[in-house]
Amino acid sequence: MLNIAVLVSGGGTNLQALLDSEARGENPNGRITLVVASKPGVYALERAAKAGVEGVVVRRRDYESSEDFDAALLNQLKTHHIDLVVLAGFLSVLGPSVIAAYPRRILNVHPALIPSFCGPGMWSAPPRSGAGPRLQGDRCHRPLCE
Repeated sequence: MLNIAVLVSGGGTNLQALLDSEARGENPNGRITLVVASKPGVYALERAAKAGVEGVVVRRRDYESSEDFDAALLNQLKTHHIDLVVLAGFLSVLGPSVIAAYPRRILNVHPALIPSFCGPGMWSAPPRSGAGPRLQGDRCHRPLCE
């Protein structure tokens, strides 16, 4: 059984979908054992608590460098014996040490139409007024180091 960590930054709608799927028995080979939020007070942490999943906060601005942030995140993942990492709306960039620690074991889930609806420098945003998309979707991919 794989121990899965879900990394979040906000409300946790993708987290909730994963928790619901798990509750329906659709993930017999793994279980969500940790939710890591990039800031305190996000609703995703409440969702985790309601599902009986431990939630922790690892906030980038609490560390002097990106490397220190990555080390703190890795410490949480290793302490909880995490086998697979799911980025579900996690808005912090993972450094090379995190990617290297979980080769081919990090999945990123996000809306598929981001290029159509984001302004300059945005990672995600609600659809622009009047865009009227006829298609919706999600994308899942493995992140790589640049």
